[in-house]
This record gives sequence, C-alpha cells and structure tokens, in this order.
Amino acid sequence: MEGRVGHVTRTASYGAIDPSIRNEKITWSVIMSSIVAASCGLIFGYDLGISGGVTTMPPFLEKFFPSVLKKKEDATQSTYCVYDSQILTLFTSSLYLSGLVSSLLASRVTKVFGRKFAILFGGCTFLVGSIVNCTAPNVVLLILGRILLGFGVGFTNQAAPVYIAEMAPPKYRGAFNTGFQLFIAIGVLCANIINFLSSGLGNWGWRLSLGLAAAPAAIVLLGALLVTDTPSSLVERGKLPEARDALLKVRGANSDIETELSELVEACETAREVDQISFKTIFKKQYRPHLVIAGGIPFFQQLTGINTIAFYAPVLFNSVGFGNDSALKGTILLGLVNVGSIAASMFMVDKFGRRALFIEGGIQMFICQVGLASILGATLGLSGKGEITKAAGSVILVLMCLYAAGFGWSWGPLCFLVPTEVCPAKIRPIGQSVSIAVHFTVTFILSQTFLSQLCHFKYTVFLFYAGWIVIMTTFVVCLLPETKGVPLESMHTIWQQHWLWKKLTAQPTTMLQTIST
Repeated sequence: MEGRVGHVTRTASYGAIDPSIRNEKITWSVIMSSIVAASCGLIFGYDLGISGGVTTMPPFLEKFFPSVLKKKEDATQSTYCVYDSQILTLFTSSLYLSGLVSSLLASRVTKVFGRKFAILFGGCTFLVGSIVNCTAPNVVLLILGRILLGFGVGFTNQAAPVYIAEMAPPKYRGAFNTGFQLFIAIGVLCANIINFLSSGLGNWGWRLSLGLAAAPAAIVLLGALLVTDTPSSLVERGKLPEARDALLKVRGANSDIETELSELVEACETAREVDQISFKTIFKKQYRPHLVIAGGIPFFQQLTGINTIAFYAPVLFNSVGFGNDSALKGTILLGLVNVGSIAASMFMVDKFGRRALFIEGGIQMFICQVGLASILGATLGLSGKGEITKAAGSVILVLMCLYAAGFGWSWGPLCFLVPTEVCPAKIRPIGQSVSIAVHFTVTFILSQTFLSQLCHFKYTVFLFYAGWIVIMTTFVVCLLPETKGVPLESMHTIWQQHWLWKKLTAQPTTMLQTIST
C-alpha cells in the first residue's frame, strides 16, 4: 500500500521514499564535492606514511631518540626489539589520542556549524601542526605538533565521510565514499616516496618529510572553500533556501528536487519533535544495532593489524633484515598495491555489496598473517637472531602486498562507509563520532604497544592479528545486514529484516500517521 504526502511518495509500512522516483544522476558538482571531501584522507594518509618513515632515519633518531639509534647499532640486540621504545611510539600514537578527543567534539561542531566548517577547521589545525613538527627543536614540541595534527585529523575524519554519504546518490554511495580511503592510500604512497627521496638529505630530510604535511592540508583548505555544505546539513540548520540551491546544484539544473528536499525537511522536523539530540541518544535501546555496527567496524578494522603495519612498515622491514633503502622501497610497493586495491573496490562495492567484500578480504588477510608468522618463525625464530634469506624476504614482501590488497578492497574503505550508512539522520554525526573515537582509541593503543608486542611476541604477533580476523569475519557474517543500494532515509528497513536486530528496532511510525493530509 502506498500513500502520497505532498510531493513525496512513501510506503505506508516504512515511511521511505519510493526509489523509482529518485534522481540517481551523477553531476560534476557531486563529483567535485565528493573529491574535495575525500581529499581529507590525504592528511590522514600522509601522516600514516610519514611517521613510520622518519623513525628509520638516523638523523631523526640521533636528534630525538638517541637510545633507539644505539640499540640499532648494537649487533647483539634482538632483531625484534631494536625499535622498542615507548617515547618513540608516543611520537606516533600521540596524534591518535588527540584525534580521539577532537572526534568527540567534532560531532557537535558538525551539527551546529555544518560539515564544511568542520573540514575547514580540521585543515587549519593540521596545517599549524605540520609547521610545529617541521621546526621542532626538541621532543616536547615534536609531540605538541603531533597533537595538533591529531585534532585536524579528528575533525576531518568525522566530517568528510558524512559529507560524502549525504552528497552521493544512493546507487553509487559506496563508490563515492570509497574515495576517502583511496585518498588515504594516495597520502600514504606520497609520504613513502617523499621519505625515500629525503632520507639522504641528512638533518633536512626528516624536516622536509614532516613539513610537507602542509601540502595536503592546503589542498583540503582550498578545496573546502570552493564547495557548498550538504543539503542535509543546511536543512538541519534551518537554511532552506541554501539547501534548495545546493540540492539543485548537485542533482542537476533540470532535476526535480522537491521530492528529496521534502524528505530532508520532514526527517529533520521529525527529529526535532522527538527530542533534543544529545550524545547519549545513540545508547538508547532502539539504536543498539547502530551503536554496535558503528563502533564494532572501526574496532575490528584496527585489529586487522593494518595501521601498525602502515606506521611501522619501514621499521618492520628493517627489523626483519631489509636495509634502510630496501625497506623504504618495499613500503612504496605496499603503497602502490594499496592504492590499486582501493581503486578496484570503488567498482566492486556497489556491485557485490559490503558483506561479500568484508568476508573475502578477511579470508585473504588471515592467510597472509599466518604465512608471515610461519616464515618469520622458520627464519628468525624466537630469538630474533636468525637470518632471513633473499628468497624468504621476497615471500614476506609478496605476502604483505597480498595482505595490503585484501585490506584495500574490504576493511579499509568499508570502515568509513558502513558507519555513515547505518545511522539515521538524527544520530548520524554522533554515530560517526563514535566510529572515529573508537578508531582512534584502538589505533592509539595498538600503535603505542605494537613495537613492544613485536619484541615480546616475536613472530606470533601476526598470529595474534590472524585470530582477531577470524572473530571480525564472524561478526560480519552474523551481525551486519547488507546496505548496498539502500537509500539513507530507508536504512531502518534493513534492521527490521535482520534475524537479531529486528527484536530491538520497533517499526517506525509512518509519515501518513504523523502528517495529516
């Protein structure tokens, strides 16, 4: 049964717009706006790549972490434990601690001032942090710069995926949102190349690597100044004329936007009538499924071990017998594989769905982690004083590339896509903040402890992550409904059809029941 309210066609049982009347056209405005928002991934990716690279540069270690350099030169030191330093890992992980704090603040800023403002603020803060890092004369200022970088990343990581999800047509939302992870991978690759080129410049090398973080920040700032905020955000803040203009711009000059605009207005009005949205809203029973998925996906993503490998790939390659230049070259190769796999994901995510990519990627990463543990155990042993042959080193590199590919078309981009899809409009900024906060919390813990884990667990650290991959794949199979092609405002229907979540989510009141015709 269907009912018509004004210009909006809805199903009486779910209150969702009829997909047949939606405008799925891709315009240049949608493409450019999504590219600008996705470019926020550049600053996150650049930092991921640059921080691990500079920590292998002897001039950097000599200035800030001389004890690590001494251990590196000590022939009797276990290969696994050369870089085990809490101060060194704090240099990397401090960014994620500040990112955790800023991501929680960002949900309120995004709601009150808009997605565009949050992106601009994040870009400015990251730019200042890059300058402080580049000119730091001591460890204190070095870590202060990292904290400023973290504030920038926290705001952009919270706002950009929401911006893209609200701008993109539902049919292509997966591909557009994957662009954010693609830019992260491009940022990592650029950082790896810069590290390789600057590693021979002495004291200027690490300063150049850290200072060039200002470049992606400037790209984000300039791009954000040229685009409009999302229609959803403008409606939410009571700017209806601007929302109409923005919607007309992104959907095309000759498009009938009244259906979509009416739905946005009604969704926002309904949210205002229900209650004043606070952060604790997402913890209510009816939002339990959204909270579990929005928090569970980024939690498990970090336990794939990917960011620890991204942070410390040069260090890891050094630790298992590669030379410094060879380690940086291997990291560049990993970056290229990651970019390619994420680009492939853009074409697969809306064809095969989210669940299929999650499951395939999990299986592939599990096999690679077990393979890495087996080879390192057979060559280095528990003592870490064995020798890796050239053939074994080549296999390690191949396995890491396959691992990066599996992550690149599954848990990498989907971690930023799925949490923005599953939450309704009233809690979407809060849900994204929870997602990013969990992401940064787990990243901070793992980045602060990974080198210590490598020292104490030896090669079994990879079996530790392999075990988590089994758990997270089971989580997806049992608890994640498919979101492919479902309009954001109709997303509540997937919970009502799920074997477990339908017991917690009551069927929403229809628009026909709440709006008198």
